[in-house]
Amino acid sequence: MDNAVLAEIDDLCQMKAGALRVKYREVFGEESRSANKQFLFRRIAWRLQANVEGDLSERARQRALALADDADLRICAPEGFFMYSGPESTGKPVPRTGPPRDTRLPRPGVVITRQFQDRRIVVKVLEKGFEYQTQRYRSLSAIAREITGTRWNGLIFFGLTERNDA
Repeated sequence: MDNAVLAEIDDLCQMKAGALRVKYREVFGEESRSANKQFLFRRIAWRLQANVEGDLSERARQRALALADDADLRICAPEGFFMYSGPESTGKPVPRTGPPRDTRLPRPGVVITRQFQDRRIVVKVLEKGFEYQTQRYRSLSAIAREITGTRWNGLIFFGLTERNDA
């Protein structure tokens, strides 16, 4: 490769993003839509090399255009993608929900019981959380910690899952 081009590319490495944008305008004849330093550096270096060594052949350009035309590219989601679908559709965006409920947990309203030492532990499963002795808890692990005074996996403590000692 030409030493002058290599020296010019070395100079690009020292430039800040603002100076690279000016150089981009000089090399390409238009403003860059990006202010990313690495992007600007790569594009300018490529163009400098292409000016000296030669650009893509006309055959390669035609092939690239054919591939781009053949590709099923989507810039935006299709209309209605983020809307409710169905007969009762209101056209409103789909509400964001939290993560799906853990399938190992019983449905809300179910009562979980466990014998621990000389006490019978009764926990009610709520829509969001659990109730133990009229207090609400976010997790079964918090209830197990309250009962035992040590950290426990709540699902294991209440017998809802097996311990996996792998």
